[in-house]
Amino acid sequence: MQYGLVSREEIESGQPAPGSTKASPPLTLATSDRWLDRGIASSADPEVRPLFEVSQRVRARNINPTGHTRLPRYARGKTGVIVRDHGVYLLPDSNAHFEGEKRQHVYSVRFAARELWGASASPRDSVHLDLWDDYLERA
Repeated sequence: MQYGLVSREEIESGQPAPGSTKASPPLTLATSDRWLDRGIASSADPEVRPLFEVSQRVRARNINPTGHTRLPRYARGKTGVIVRDHGVYLLPDSNAHFEGEKRQHVYSVRFAARELWGASASPRDSVHLDLWDDYLERA
């Protein structure tokens, strides 16, 4: 239903609606990739090189843009460690302001709670933030 390939009635009855159009070529396991990607670029994009690596120490940039950003203010200027590269996605800042689809790597960055909130935070706690290349710099 999400992609308009079937209706609720067709799912409930298990039968095609009378007069419904047929997929051409037919939807099969062999052709499913063509149907399911819906034109959305893959997160695996060898043309977009990562700027950082897993286990690398990074600092969240201390930026104060006008408008949209997904970089939380409490993390700006703080140091963390990359624990995962999620792949390549659109930078929401540029996309939200109609400045183009800037595709770049997104990383899970672990910040110690004490790095974010000081000595009163638990030394055992940490926060993971998903951050794009543009939000990070080498520590």
